Amino acid sequence: MGARSKQLFEDARRYFPGGVNSPVRAYRAVGGEPFFVARAAGSHLIDADGKSYIDYVGSWGPMILGHAHPRVVAAIQKAAEAGTSYGAPTEAETRLAQLIQHAFPDLERMRFVSSGTEACMSALRVARGFTGRDAILKFEGCYHGHADSLLVKAGSGALTFGVPDSLGVPADLARHTVTVPFNDLEAVRDVLAARGREFAAIVVEPVAGNMGVIPPRPGFLEGLREITARAGALLIFDEVITGFRVALGGAQQLYGIRPDLTCLGKIVGGGLPVGVYGGRADIMGKVAPLGGVYQAGTLSGNPLAMAAGIETLTLLQAAGFYADLEAKSAGLAGALGAAAASARVPIQVNRVGSMLTGFFTSTPVTDYATAKTCDTRRYGEFFRGMLERGVSLAPSQFEAAFVSAAHSASDLDATAAAASEALAMLSRA
Repeated sequence: MGARSKQLFEDARRYFPGGVNSPVRAYRAVGGEPFFVARAAGSHLIDADGKSYIDYVGSWGPMILGHAHPRVVAAIQKAAEAGTSYGAPTEAETRLAQLIQHAFPDLERMRFVSSGTEACMSALRVARGFTGRDAILKFEGCYHGHADSLLVKAGSGALTFGVPDSLGVPADLARHTVTVPFNDLEAVRDVLAARGREFAAIVVEPVAGNMGVIPPRPGFLEGLREITARAGALLIFDEVITGFRVALGGAQQLYGIRPDLTCLGKIVGGGLPVGVYGGRADIMGKVAPLGGVYQAGTLSGNPLAMAAGIETLTLLQAAGFYADLEAKSAGLAGALGAAAASARVPIQVNRVGSMLTGFFTSTPVTDYATAKTCDTRRYGEFFRGMLERGVSLAPSQFEAAFVSAAHSASDLDATAAAASEALAMLSRA
């Protein structure tokens, strides 16, 4: 860390817990202290000391076009000139909804909110209101925001309701959530066979992104669709990360599954604070003012976020956009795998579309238990080695790297070279 970033971090610790406004930014999982960003452009971040980094965090996914895309910036500037917040309806909300529905046709009705956490929290409330049931099933290692109902770890067995995973979460609320292993369809069947009529919904990241990238096993998502339909529960896809990232229509397009409700975020606002939840019209008809499920937000449909989202989703529809992104991402994953093999460092590279994770383990990673076999100390050393060589990765083993349209061939070559050097250093350690 440069001198300026170090001073900024010391200043920040006087005001924020751990000096940050989101825990992973503190670098506790990888050692060292964070650099502070001064600006960003295209595929690069520039820190407060003037050092440039090839960025694969991408604000945790939404910067699919790269940072500060000129057309997105111009759209935000134009919107700001007309006012930054109204707390009233605008035409831009409908225009963005039309673009979203074009890509996600099963979002017959939707509601804008201000974050992915808020979208998931609201979708669960709607599911409970629609079904008249209280219980939720989620999967170990999948993160759906920090709402109380979702900060729950597994109980002592597959049929045991969860216990709080954070201080401040009431045990009485956590008991309504059951947690089972990701990709374990039999565990889901066991729970639903025993208590199916208690469950309002199953919520899942169709491609896990918050324990590192883990794709669904063949038949897993199809099985969830069948099980929920039979039990009268709703299937909720949390596509806050995967929406518009793994395909224009997200994971549900990629795998051909139709959930009842979908949560979106990140890319939908071009990097500005926004979230979306929506789905079948009869379910969303329970949301106020039409129904008795209350949800509101002064900043919902914020005009700056709507303007950025309209421009971003328009650009994503360009011919060949996703094919080009796929080629870049496949090349990066292949280079990382080749560098690891050359250095004889065991790494499992999981990738879906333009999101990928290099897990530092010799065990294939298919769920939370296998993800936890990773050597996190070694990942921390690799992370720091890459940072020294001008490549910014997620400061945690259990996160994704994101490729953007702004990453050039020279960026990818430089990243591959940096990985080869950093892994070679690890092999000699």
